[in-house]
Amino acid sequence: MSVEKQILEVIDEKVRPALQSHGGDIEFVEFDEGNGVLKVRLQGACGSCPFAQETLRAQVEAVLKRDIPEIKSVVRER
Repeated sequence: MSVEKQILEVIDEKVRPALQSHGGDIEFVEFDEGNGVLKVRLQGACGSCPFAQETLRAQVEAVLKRDIPEIKSVVRER
């Protein structure tokens, strides 16, 4: 399975449900396999929340990095 498919699977199964429970969502933007940077866009309530950066780091990045070691960091696109 490609890294991108793994990312989409983890987002769909683990990350998205948590964000949707708070009125938000997440969109995959791109993954750079060369440097391990994943770009995502937070949507809905998460897109404008003052805690969006903390949510990104503590929930999104932590889960994705744990499950997919190729990911070195997760960056929020606006």
